[in-house]
Amino acid sequence: MNNPDNRLAAVNSFYELLEVLKHRNGVRHLCECHGRMPWPQRGVYFFFEEGESRSTGGGESRVVRVGTHAVSSGSSTTLWQRLSQHRGSSSLGGNHRGSIFRLLVGQALAARYPALATAAWGRGQSAPKNIREAEQELEMEVSRHIGAMPFTWLALDDAPSKTSQRAYIERNCIALLSNARHESLDPPSRMWLGNHCLHPDVRRSGLWNCRHVDEEYDPGFLGEFERQVGNRS
Repeated sequence: MNNPDNRLAAVNSFYELLEVLKHRNGVRHLCECHGRMPWPQRGVYFFFEEGESRSTGGGESRVVRVGTHAVSSGSSTTLWQRLSQHRGSSSLGGNHRGSIFRLLVGQALAARYPALATAAWGRGQSAPKNIREAEQELEMEVSRHIGAMPFTWLALDDAPSKTSQRAYIERNCIALLSNARHESLDPPSRMWLGNHCLHPDVRRSGLWNCRHVDEEYDPGFLGEFERQVGNRS
């Protein structure tokens, strides 16, 4: 298991590199984004959330979700296509069955506000029209919540693969930031919506992620992350 002091140093280094990305790319909100904006073909994205700040370091906004896309061989999904699945439609609709991020946020919203709950939320890969209509109000609240979350990204256009650099960076960022199996660093606030999520990995990790949260991070990944940050003009 990684040394706690080393993990804190690694987390601080991660956030220093993230500041470089925020300065380079800016910070966007999905509710203001569209496909005609300049987007890299592929990348790794990092979401923040209002009211969620680091308790160590300089008190900057803490990352609440890390993700990428096109990690299956032959996949052609672009960064914007993946982000748009999380955003939902311009009318605030959306499909949580195509976005685990939306599914998790919807779970938490329904637990906090029971009037929004629907019995079929998250069940199956598709649903008939009557079920989708019953879920519409919750889908709209999910779109509002995710749409207001700031995010930035690392542009990294490597070939789709489970062993891609994007997959490696995503996996290790999640493992580093997750509090699921480590002494808690930068824990979520008491008011964080994720505390209501039914998925225990979200509550345990402090992230809107349920993969890689119980893994150990590779201390060497920060060198690759720094190299990729430096490679982008």
